[in-house]
Amino acid sequence: MRRLWTVLAALATLSLTNCGYNAIQTNDEQVKSAWSEVLNQYQRRADLVPNLVNSVKGFAQQEKDVLLGVTNARAKVGSIQATPELVNDPGAFAKFQAAQGELSSALSKLLVVTENYPQLKSDALFRDLMSQLEGTENRITVARNRYIKAVQDYNVGIRTFPNNLTAMMFGYKEKANFTVDNEKEISTAPKVDFNPAPAPAK
Repeated sequence: MRRLWTVLAALATLSLTNCGYNAIQTNDEQVKSAWSEVLNQYQRRADLVPNLVNSVKGFAQQEKDVLLGVTNARAKVGSIQATPELVNDPGAFAKFQAAQGELSSALSKLLVVTENYPQLKSDALFRDLMSQLEGTENRITVARNRYIKAVQDYNVGIRTFPNNLTAMMFGYKEKANFTVDNEKEISTAPKVDFNPAPAPAK
């Protein structure tokens, strides 16, 4: 009898190995790990924003709308609970991405504004913050790329036979991935014009 149970246990182990269950677990953990790194870099950016805003405030008093936009966008990002389960909810994932996009847009406007303040650009603290922010944006890009690859491996894994049967049996579904909202706009090549802008009329 004991020998029969041993044989059955061995057969069960072999069937689990060949059904893709372990591969699904591995890919699922890779997605979670990659997503955690994306959140880590987004958090780093959110932590830098208040320092950046405060350093600009003294120079750009009249640019209150831009500064307020950055502050509000950061608050909106902070109001969304970023959990590992977010990747399993396409609606929440899209909302989170929209908030991060809004913060990116607000920061871009702030950087344009700072071009009008030569003293600000020469300030060591501001330069250091800008360097950190630029580095963070690069890290976000790398982290997102790793997440995209991890989700691709996971989604392909649960859609191919025989893993798809195991995925259906255990309730594994496709995970949300990053998309581009303005695909048509960014597919158009930017126009480069080196002609100086005409002087404003007095």
